[in-house]
Amino acid sequence: MPGLIDPNFSHAVIYICEHTQEGAMGLVVNHPLEIPLSQVFEQFEIDYSPGVGAQSLLSGGPVQTDRGFILHRPTGQKWESTQTISNDISLTASKDIIPDIARERGPHDLIIALGYSGWGPGQLEEELANNAWLTVPADADIVFNVPFDQRAGAAAAKIGIDLNQLSVNAGHA
Repeated sequence: MPGLIDPNFSHAVIYICEHTQEGAMGLVVNHPLEIPLSQVFEQFEIDYSPGVGAQSLLSGGPVQTDRGFILHRPTGQKWESTQTISNDISLTASKDIIPDIARERGPHDLIIALGYSGWGPGQLEEELANNAWLTVPADADIVFNVPFDQRAGAAAAKIGIDLNQLSVNAGHA
C-alpha cells in the first residue's frame, strides 16, 4: 500500500511462498538488482548462453540476502530443493538448478531472487489488519511475463484497483 514506507517494500509485489502458524515467507518479484545472472554463472564457473546470462537478479527481500531462490514454472524436473507452491509455480532453493538454467535445460519462466521476505508468527496477519498490504490472488503470468515496473499495477488491476487512486491514509469501517 502507498503508506508502507519501508524501503525494502516500497511498491513491492511479494509472492507468498509459505504461510503457516510459524510465520510467512515470500519473494519480492519486482525489484531488480543491477546484477546480471551471468555473474552467478561466472562465480560457479559454468558456461552459459548469453541470452540467459543477461537476465537480472531480483532483491527477494531483506532476509538472508546472500542466498538465492528460484521461482519458476513447474517443469517435471526435480532439483534437490524444489517445492511445488501451486499448479503454476515452484520454488527451488538449491544450487543444482543453476547449471541447468545456464545450459537452457531448466525452467524457461523463472526469476532468481537474492534474499527473501519473512514474517514471524502473526506478524503478517497484523500488517494485513493494519492495511499495510493489498492482497491479490497469485498470477504466474504477472510474475513471469509482465515487466518488473508494471507488476504492481497489473496485480492491483486483477482486483479492479488503480494504484494511482489509492491514498496513503487508511481507515477501518
